[in-house]
Amino acid sequence: MPSDLPSSGPRASQAAQALAASPSPLRRSSLREQVAGALRDEMMAGRLPAGSHFTVKEIAELYGVSATPVREALLDLTAQGLLWTEHHRGFTVPRLGWDDFVDIVEARTLVSDGMFRRLAVHLKAIDWERLPSLQRRADAAYRAARAGHLDVLVGCDLRFWGEFAGLVANARLTGYLDWLRVQYWIFAAPYLRGRPDIADYCWSGHRELMEHLVAKDRDTVHRMLIDYNRESLRQMAALCGESAEGTLIGYADILPIPARRDSL
Repeated sequence: MPSDLPSSGPRASQAAQALAASPSPLRRSSLREQVAGALRDEMMAGRLPAGSHFTVKEIAELYGVSATPVREALLDLTAQGLLWTEHHRGFTVPRLGWDDFVDIVEARTLVSDGMFRRLAVHLKAIDWERLPSLQRRADAAYRAARAGHLDVLVGCDLRFWGEFAGLVANARLTGYLDWLRVQYWIFAAPYLRGRPDIADYCWSGHRELMEHLVAKDRDTVHRMLIDYNRESLRQMAALCGESAEGTLIGYADILPIPARRDSL
């Protein structure tokens, strides 16, 4: 959001005030997409945490646009499960619990595992010409993770994994993984925001993962993806006071993939 967005007045909800205090720029192709994208970015960064409530009118005033594209954007986010709505009562950022987070990571693990098993018989699906761009994404995400810059990391992480999935998966799987990652950050970011030790709770294996991908070491890349998901659960369990024991059962060891071992 631009910094000169108008205030929604003294009766503005806490969610609207939070948005006004931490604006995200609108850069997408339509007002509907701009509003949806900016709100999604706010939720992923933890600036619009679970339980935040707002109305179409408040968001329209904050962005300085008409109610119609705002309503459409909020309904799009609701259809994606990223907002809840009550008739005539506005919209709320849903509360995701620990069990929801485990489900998100498990789903991501299952899809990632399936992607690499698919590569055993669909090696030509990889577009190797996209590697330089992906390596730049990996470097940016690695540096953001090591620096503990949450706002930068969320964006870099989303772009890296989106491009990584696009390299090895079909479009439907890529879209699903992107949706899971948005939910991942909606849960995780509020626990990380404001901490001085964010880097201790953020995976930073992007560069190493790319090194093995460039070397066409499919088995190691596959194993790193499973380990990454397991580490994500351990890291968040430590922050949430939960236990990661018993999660991702069956993935302690990667099952053999019936294909040549020496290359992707």
